[in-house]
Amino acid sequence: MFINQGRHSGWIEVVCGPMFSGKTEELIRRLRLSLIAKQRVQIFKPVTDNRYSEEHIVSHDDQKFLCTPVSESSEILEKIREHTHVIGVDEAQFFDGEIVDICQVLANRGRRVIVAGLDQDYLGVPFGPIPELMAIAESVLKLKAICMVCGGLATKTQRLTAETKQVLVGAKDHYEARCRACFDPELAVGEDDRPIDTAKNTDSVTRQISG
Repeated sequence: MFINQGRHSGWIEVVCGPMFSGKTEELIRRLRLSLIAKQRVQIFKPVTDNRYSEEHIVSHDDQKFLCTPVSESSEILEKIREHTHVIGVDEAQFFDGEIVDICQVLANRGRRVIVAGLDQDYLGVPFGPIPELMAIAESVLKLKAICMVCGGLATKTQRLTAETKQVLVGAKDHYEARCRACFDPELAVGEDDRPIDTAKNTDSVTRQISG
């Protein structure tokens, strides 16, 4: 993507959407084009994202790009090399809110910053710093996937387990893309995995005894 700023200033690009929509693939595509243009590139991701590789960002179709894993977003500024032109950040939803200020600092220093991440969590709620990054970015691309139930356009990430933590790193074994109509944030796999409603159970037993 080309943005003519009219000056030699930096900018922020956000690539977002549900899982399996091609966010990392698009990030890698933009970074490779930058390399073809002989621009110096650095890419970062949170250390928690170790699904496919610890030292690469990896798309679901197995495209790879060497990266620097960091524990906190503040490490990004520390590790930026002087002559880096383009900075990529993958899985940005896992970073703390400081990532927003860091992207601003880098763009204000004349760098091109490309950020990829989930815009909504498994409940359909705006995820981490992504909404704020979308607001301050010069460019936002919101990708869609294909709903695994009906084949429509998917904008939601359906969790397939009963785990209730917001951050649960996984792929096809834990998630699938869903459209709005097929999305069910309360879905759990199998009746045995659903949380037991103790109060409801007690009421049922009481009725049986009294009946």
